[in-house]
Amino acid sequence: MKVLVVGATGGSGRAAVTELVRRGHEVTALSRHATTLTAEPGLHAVRAVDGDATDASVVGPLVAGQDAVVVTLGISESAVRVRLRGPARTAPDVRSRGTRTVVDAMRVHGVRRLVVQTSYGVGETRDLLSAVMRVVFAVLLRPQIADTEVQHALVRDSGLDWVSVQPVSLTDDPGEGMPFASSTGEVRGTSVARARVGRFLAEAVQDGRWVGRTVALSGVADASVDRSATGARA
Repeated sequence: MKVLVVGATGGSGRAAVTELVRRGHEVTALSRHATTLTAEPGLHAVRAVDGDATDASVVGPLVAGQDAVVVTLGISESAVRVRLRGPARTAPDVRSRGTRTVVDAMRVHGVRRLVVQTSYGVGETRDLLSAVMRVVFAVLLRPQIADTEVQHALVRDSGLDWVSVQPVSLTDDPGEGMPFASSTGEVRGTSVARARVGRFLAEAVQDGRWVGRTVALSGVADASVDRSATGARA
């Protein structure tokens, strides 16, 4: 398959690119510093494009001809700094603006499969947050979560074959195997490795069972992953 990854140099985006390449897909990577990917082992064949994910003149031509698009946009700066002063290098609404730009381009070019990393605790999983995480969201991450809520709604209302992927707190652990995935909001632990998230994003590109679902990711997969995929569509 031909797959475009938007936000390709963040932790999850980079992991998704790596896994997609490993599975033999033809990958185009878009981010402000995408060309740095081609220096990494195994990623020399990636078509890397340095550009702004919110710019329709950049995104449109890249979406054309793809079989699927993966979106892993976010703000990599300190959460405290972003809350107090706003992001220095990224638009504060990059998630929703970038996703809207992608969705518009996919409609124009007839690309159907859309896999977007949002966040556990928005949309259908909002009421499942722990009390501690509710405080963190309200005090520290409020603007970013508000933008992610807009992003999630854009995905659900896109009319595309969408998957909204919602990891819990992300870590840089090696993370062998797949994460535990649930379309009912169930989680196994409070964190998940970015490497596992990347593998799931790649899996969702080609696995139709997750289409139209909001999928919570946490911990490590076990046999329950198959049961969680058989429930009602989110």
